[in-house]
Amino acid sequence: MAAPVLPPIGDNIKAWGNNLTAYLRRQLPRLYFKTADDNPSENGVILWDDEAGYPVVSKDGAFVQVVLEDGHANFIRSSQLTYPTGSSPIAILFDDPSSSQGISKDATNPTRIVFDQAGEYLLMFSAQISSTSSSTVNFYFWAAINGTDVPNTTMKNTLHQNGSTLVVSRSAKFDVNAGDYLEAMTAVDSTSGTLEAFTQAFAPDTPAATLAITRVHG
Repeated sequence: MAAPVLPPIGDNIKAWGNNLTAYLRRQLPRLYFKTADDNPSENGVILWDDEAGYPVVSKDGAFVQVVLEDGHANFIRSSQLTYPTGSSPIAILFDDPSSSQGISKDATNPTRIVFDQAGEYLLMFSAQISSTSSSTVNFYFWAAINGTDVPNTTMKNTLHQNGSTLVVSRSAKFDVNAGDYLEAMTAVDSTSGTLEAFTQAFAPDTPAATLAITRVHG
């Protein structure tokens, strides 16, 4: 966007004032486009980086991204998840997201959740674990990015009673690149364990698992 050019002053000062007011109303809310000549030496200058597709602000001698969320999704699994074998990891298949922007399920591998934008994302996960055995059943949950398990992300929970149910949850932040995919991995040491979904007449349905994702930093 070119530098502002004020309406020329003519013989009619009142008309010029009206034109100036109208011009300022149009121009003041806009960000000027960042060019190669813009210098970030002064803090607090906000520009639109059209090549990158987001606003930037000058800070400590550099233009840094002003994060537009550009990434959120709410996933649930509305049906029971059973484990085919014990101690064998599987990825949780979620339903299509109820709302999303910049995050989607891979069309050919729907357990993969794909990120359009790079950044730091807050993930909030929950699962409703259940057991049909009176013996101890251990449940494990962790994150994998691009098919690789993320270190130190495993959550272990245990049920000891037949018919018992427990909701477990965790929040964590992950740094991803554009095009990366995430999978919510899980395993049990006994096929008596399930992720259970319930329907009841007096309250909303209970999902087997949920995953909420929000982009918090570019």
